[in-house]
Formats: sequence, C-alpha cells, structure tokens
Amino acid sequence: MNNNHYRHHCNWKFDELRPNIMGIDTEVPLLTGERVPYVFLDNGASTPTFRHAFEVMGEFMPFYSGVHRGTGFKSILATQVFDEAHDIAGRFVGADLEDNAVIFLKNTTEAVNKLANRCDWREGDVVITTLMEHHSDDLPWRKHAKVIHVGVDDTGYLDMKALREAFECNKGHVRFLAATGASNITGIINPIHEMAEIAHTHDAYMFVDAAQLAPHRTIDVLSETHPGHIDFIAYSAHKMYAPFGIGVLIGPKEYFSHGEPDMVGGGVVEIVETDYVAYSSPPASEEAGSPNVPGAVGLATAIHMLQSVGMDTIAAHEHEMLQYAIEQMKRVPGMRLYGPVETAALSNKVGVISFDIDGVPHAKTAAILSAEGGIGVRNGCFCAHPYVKRLLQYDEESAKTITEEILAGDRTNLPGMVRASFGCYNTLEDVDRLVTSLQRIAHGDIQGDYELHRQTGTYWPRGFDYAFSSYFPHFSFRPTTEITEFNEAS
Repeated sequence: MNNNHYRHHCNWKFDELRPNIMGIDTEVPLLTGERVPYVFLDNGASTPTFRHAFEVMGEFMPFYSGVHRGTGFKSILATQVFDEAHDIAGRFVGADLEDNAVIFLKNTTEAVNKLANRCDWREGDVVITTLMEHHSDDLPWRKHAKVIHVGVDDTGYLDMKALREAFECNKGHVRFLAATGASNITGIINPIHEMAEIAHTHDAYMFVDAAQLAPHRTIDVLSETHPGHIDFIAYSAHKMYAPFGIGVLIGPKEYFSHGEPDMVGGGVVEIVETDYVAYSSPPASEEAGSPNVPGAVGLATAIHMLQSVGMDTIAAHEHEMLQYAIEQMKRVPGMRLYGPVETAALSNKVGVISFDIDGVPHAKTAAILSAEGGIGVRNGCFCAHPYVKRLLQYDEESAKTITEEILAGDRTNLPGMVRASFGCYNTLEDVDRLVTSLQRIAHGDIQGDYELHRQTGTYWPRGFDYAFSSYFPHFSFRPTTEITEFNEAS
C-alpha cells in the first residue's frame, strides 16, 4: 500500500471531516431548473462515506483475497486485516476481546436476529423492550418469546418506574432487556447502564441497539464484573461514514459456543463428516460464507477517524447544532417539535430533530424540502410505528382506523413526522438552509402544485421529474412520480 497516502493511524482534526465527505459538493436540481449544493439531513438513516475510508478500501483491493486457511500472500494479508478489523470494532465500545466475540454481519437488523435466534429459549420466556424501539429491536424477539413494551412519557422518555415493574411482574421469566441506545426519532439517549443493572438484578441479559448511538457518543460496555455491564451490543457501519454495509454484534463467546449457528455453510466448521459436524469457535462459527472484508476495512478506517477526532468533540459540535437548530425552528409559524427541546436536555440527545408544521402533511413538507430546497430529510414513522403514534398522541380508535385504511391500500392519513438528523460534518449553514425553506412552507410560499399519491402517501409536484439518468446513466430509472415510500434500514 502507498504509505505516503495511507493515513490510517494519523491524527484527524474535526475541521477535516466535512471536506472528507464524499459528495459534499454535489449539486442537485430544483423545481425552478437551478441546481444547488445538496444538504443531507438524513444521517439517521444512513450517512455518506468518508472519502478516506473509501480510499483505504481502494488501497486494500489489490490485495483482496478469501480469508482464513489460504496460504497465498494475499490471503494471509487479507486474513490479518479482517481479524484486526474485528479487534478495532470491539475496542470501539470497550469490549474485552478475551471473553467477547466480535461478529460481522450485514447490519444491526441481522445482528438482533442472530442474537434472538441463538438463544436457548424456554417456554414462558419474556423479553422486555421499550416503546422507543426501531422495529429491528422488536420484531426479531417476537418470533421467540413474549415481548413486553415499556411505555414512554409525552416527551418520549422511557418510564423507568414501569420498567422496574415489568421485571417484578415477570420475575424469573425475563431473558433479555433489549433497548435502543439512542432514539432515531427523538434522539433521547437511554440510561443503558442503569437499565443493565436492573436487568442483571433479575438475571437477564442486557442488549443495546447502538445503531443510532455509536456515531455520536463514546460507548463503554464496562467490565463484566460491573453491575451496569452491557452484555450484548450491535451497531452498523453505514451509519458511521463507512461504505459497503457491515454490521457488528458483540457478546460473550460463551453464549455463541453452544448449539448450532443459525446460519451454516462454509467457514463455520472445523470438520465435516457425512454424519458429524464440529463447528468452529466464535466469531468464525457465526460468520458463514465469504465475508465482507472490504467493508470491514472501511469500518475500521472510519472508526479510527472518529476516535482520532474524539467522540467528545463530535458530541460538542452536535450540541451546538441542536441548540441553534431548535432555536431557529421555534420561530417557524405552526412548528411542532417532538422530543426534548430544552437547552438543559440537549446534552442527553443525539443530533435528531423530528417535527411537523400545522396544516401541512409531513410527506408534503419533505417533498417540498427536496424539490424546492435541495434538502434531504426523512418523513413517516421511521420504522418505529408505536413510538411515533405515542408522540403524536393517537388514541386507540384513531390508530385502528388508520391501520384499516393502510391495509386497504390508502396511505393518505399515514401518521408520521419529518426528521432532520445531523452528522458530524453538518454546519449551521445547513440549518439555515433548512429553516429558510421551512419558513417558506409555513407561509405558503410554495412554487409547485403537489399531488398526493394515495397508495404510497407521498407527494410530488405535477410535471416535475428529476431525470436521474442524466446524473447516473449506468441504470434505467422510473419517473420520479412513481416513487414509493422506502423503509429506513438499521
């Protein structure tokens, strides 16, 4: 590799991050025909890529080879790189690598499914989770156990009293407490170590979905002797400025050493006979098939960059962004902000602001921001339907009516809100662009004639098409008017 260019272990400064974002100067078309630099405020779904992470992957690719058991130079090099990436991903959250396995998968969703699939479930087992969860930290558990959802208050904070009561009411049956580290809707950071103490008091495991927390804050799972130790944790590279999807699941080797892996095939065995199989030790036993080695390189590089800048530095920038954005957004007529907005609460909140404007459907607001502002946000329920309905204070009858409408193919009244989610590279100028557009929307200063697509619940200006093929001619594209709502992946 070119060592003059390979800055894998060099120190990075905070002001170097934004110029290192791929596509940071990309211009996009507006309804007016002009082009403007794109403002990306959908980092909670997936972040853009650090150019350096992509370049390091490119430097690795001439040496790419299948890992483990190969005797050729490239295979040995790739194997050592892949194994070191595991260590880097584990140390990022303070995991003890002697006792814990670091498992690479596609994403956090696959990590939760693997964790649930690998448990030796017993009849009557219970999983306690929260109303805040992304569907990926809810649905996998439902396949195996009774799931209890602990509620939240009007602002969105977890009801800790109800959490303790849920354990007491299910004493002796709770196998896992599964909770998000930070909400992808309100940005609220949960007291995960306090929650872990409660779980351990009842002999339950603590799992943290850190997909939203890992890019924003320092994480320490703590020693296994600490009462607040996090037993299992998962996070995703695609939310941490790394290209090519890869997910991380970390937990005790002992847990994955019993029973058969949930996915089997090449790479998970020591020996196979026609009537006998001996599986490898974790993590190898949990990584069936050819792994995403380039993705591991990208993740490891992105981790080095974030740690070099300092997660505290990133948190401080994020706090400044939130405080400024909320102050400005409060001045928009009809603005409704969800989750904590008081200055004193912002230090315990990652860079997420969910909102809507009175009288303007959330899907229409998002469409206008895109077509007339060149701003990318997200709208809808963000793969956390129960939490959104609670924040919107839907009663049971209203929720039932909307569910019936959706199942009948009409998403006109699809509940939701708009979300602006910030990355470490966003600026106050990005916030100004957002607020300026929101002011225009609130005052009805809209240029397009927006049409509702009832089956998808989306809006789009009549007669306007992005003509994507002129930007990326390698694929054929449907007209923009045929766009559908895509779910947010974890």
